Amino acid sequence: MWSSISIKVQYYYHKVVSSIAFYPAMIGAFFLAFSALAILFDYSEEGKQVKSQWKWLRLEDPTTARSIISAIVTGVISLTVFSFSMVMIVLNQAASQLSNRVLDQLIGNRFQQVVLGIYIGTIVYALFLLTMIRDIDSGVQIPALSTYLLIAVTVFDIFLFIYFIHYITQSVKYEVIIRRIHTDTKEALVRSCRLRQEAVPETDPSWKGHPAFAAAPGVYVGFDKGALLRLCDECDCTLRMLHTPGTFILQGLPVLEASRQLPEEVMGRILELVYLHEGESIEWNFFYGFKQLKEVAIKALSPGINDPGTAVQSLRAVFKLLSYRACHFPDDSVRNEGMKVRIITRELTFDQIFTDTVLPVWDYGQGDRLIRHELHQMLMQLQAVAPTAAAGRLMRQTQRSIEEENSL
Repeated sequence: MWSSISIKVQYYYHKVVSSIAFYPAMIGAFFLAFSALAILFDYSEEGKQVKSQWKWLRLEDPTTARSIISAIVTGVISLTVFSFSMVMIVLNQAASQLSNRVLDQLIGNRFQQVVLGIYIGTIVYALFLLTMIRDIDSGVQIPALSTYLLIAVTVFDIFLFIYFIHYITQSVKYEVIIRRIHTDTKEALVRSCRLRQEAVPETDPSWKGHPAFAAAPGVYVGFDKGALLRLCDECDCTLRMLHTPGTFILQGLPVLEASRQLPEEVMGRILELVYLHEGESIEWNFFYGFKQLKEVAIKALSPGINDPGTAVQSLRAVFKLLSYRACHFPDDSVRNEGMKVRIITRELTFDQIFTDTVLPVWDYGQGDRLIRHELHQMLMQLQAVAPTAAAGRLMRQTQRSIEEENSL
């Protein structure tokens, strides 16, 4: 039960943290607390003394303070609306020109969220400050220090907006999005593939699998390694995963097999530790990054887009990842402290990744001269790094296409 609650908490925590509204909400709350502290200092004896010594920090007329704050609120709201509009335009352009699955790379951009959060925080600060102004006889009681601080924050917002325009125009470039997908995929690939040579699978001729079936449909993305390992030690059993990460499993189909018959309660606890999500992410499954790059290349080669240059950039990113995967391998077994295999996983082989990623791009782009020549050059380099049958067959196809083209 506690494992199930922990998994759900982790899932919703990741969902909330990755939301576009998380950082703006946190920064807005910080500005609200900061405005309260600033006003408290403004009304404190120390604040009154500062305003008494520095005459230019005083505001004699409450109407002047209200006018300044109201103008700032109006201006920053306009900046916020325009910034949100620019973000929506970028998302729409990326979805239509590249792939809607790359939107996570843009929505999860922390800088954009921080900028929007600062704008929202400035508005919260100004509105809270506006409610603290009272019509009184002495100008010392007006929160002048907080008002001047708000002016300074607003000037910073204006310069931040100028930089934001520059940043958003750079982030919408296709090479920037492709590079970001490549970086995230490379990080996930490094975490998953740590071995320098391929592990030899341990086979047990007496294995008789007892399947556990999915209680709900979803995409298999992994499992809670520590909790599942402890549970296997408690039950003295070995588990074998039947699917590779990223596989969609229908309800009622087997997800894994146990080395011996286990009670239904234990099987239920095991299934609670296996992640079947509605969607995919590069963090959970590095192959999802390969699929995003493949879709970007295919979309760029479509007749409506017709942008082979973007397809070439995406292919180059794919081959950089393939060159790393060709020399690094995932461990397909999880062992306990006694080095006994308790969990056997099923991982995508290099040929499977190559076939599912590069061949669809070749199917769409084999009629394009630029794609043929670029793909042939990259295949030659990949064969030098790690000769594989799938890459060799495709290289021969590209070579024949190039020779037929030159003979015309």
